[in-house]
Amino acid sequence: MTTYYTREHEWIAVEGDVATVGITDYAQSQLGDIVFVEVPSAGTQVAKGKEAAVVESVKAASDIYAPVSGEIVEGNAALEGDPALANTAPEGEGWFFKLTLSDTSELEGLMDETAYKAFVDGL
Repeated sequence: MTTYYTREHEWIAVEGDVATVGITDYAQSQLGDIVFVEVPSAGTQVAKGKEAAVVESVKAASDIYAPVSGEIVEGNAALEGDPALANTAPEGEGWFFKLTLSDTSELEGLMDETAYKAFVDGL
């Protein structure tokens, strides 16, 4: 499994042609206590860089963008029932959705863990 990161603070873990997407620990720390999450339904088509989910915290509401294009195969129902999972396990049980990749070349240009850490350190 390979994990990539976006400048919008999403992570994407790719295994075969399926990717799991969530927000980074940095993102959840910036949002504060997350009180609501709306994840996409299975079968939804998403395009790279377009809105795919919504997260609301005590500080703000934010869109979660699809790091790559594809078809949603699963939204994290546990996250809708317990939005705080995005705070307590943002890069684990607090994942937002899984999708099948429609174009693996879209992974190019995403950051690896080292590059993302340097990006965050520069903020």
